[in-house]
Amino acid sequence: MPMIRPADSDFRVCQISFEELIEIQLEAQGRGWATRWSSVEALRSQVKEDAVFLQSLMCEEREGLVRSYRCLALFSAADGSSSGGLATIDVEPSRLASLERLDQEPNVSQAFARVFALASGGFR
Repeated sequence: MPMIRPADSDFRVCQISFEELIEIQLEAQGRGWATRWSSVEALRSQVKEDAVFLQSLMCEEREGLVRSYRCLALFSAADGSSSGGLATIDVEPSRLASLERLDQEPNVSQAFARVFALASGGFR
């Protein structure tokens, strides 16, 4: 699975609703993709019903076509604390393309990439 860099055309950062995350989870479950929460209940137990940020991280190609995008999901924890969480979830290409982008400028893409890189190091 090739990594997606901030300068790549398929790099994007999107803010989605909690309900959109549930829809993405259900799509991933329906397709049998392994990179997702084990269930909607598991997702609900970890993710606060609030905005979630997605960043495209990798793409899975088969026979020259992109099958899915592996995305990082940055979210507030459901446990009521002020901490957050970071998980990966596979997203169908047309779904990802339909989401509103926050990273229209190259310097913004770089800044978001840095935020997600820092987040993937863990939260305290």
